[in-house]
Amino acid sequence: MPSSTSEASSLDSTQGRLLVAGDSLRLVEHPEILPAGFPSSGKTIAIKNPYEGDKKAIATGGQLFIAYNCLDCHGADGSGAMGPSFQDGRWHFGGSPAEVFESIYQGRPDGMPAWGGRITNDQIWMLTAYVRSLSSKDLSTENFTGKTVERTGH
Repeated sequence: MPSSTSEASSLDSTQGRLLVAGDSLRLVEHPEILPAGFPSSGKTIAIKNPYEGDKKAIATGGQLFIAYNCLDCHGADGSGAMGPSFQDGRWHFGGSPAEVFESIYQGRPDGMPAWGGRITNDQIWMLTAYVRSLSSKDLSTENFTGKTVERTGH
């Protein structure tokens, strides 16, 4: 065990590696246990949304957004309510197509239900394309004088 939080140690074994960063983070990696479809080389692969940029699929995703009551938490047009907004370009669990798909498929703590197995993967990809299309990436807001100022922080 490291004597200070600035030291790091690792323990290699056939069952994985114990990674210690300071005293606060301990992870056990199991490189021999990979999810189905993950390349055995250990290198990550880019997952692409088959419906990204497809206007018809995005429109269908918008209909699914309403049909599955996503707007109850995420607001009309993804503007945010008790769930996060999709319009500000900020993604708590990542905004890549694969990360958004994962959030919808697996759900997230404190409220986001898991939709995987309840709806088809194609529907999840269409929802992914739709919510990603809502993001304006404009992180500005108006101050009290009516002038637009950049929002900072987080």
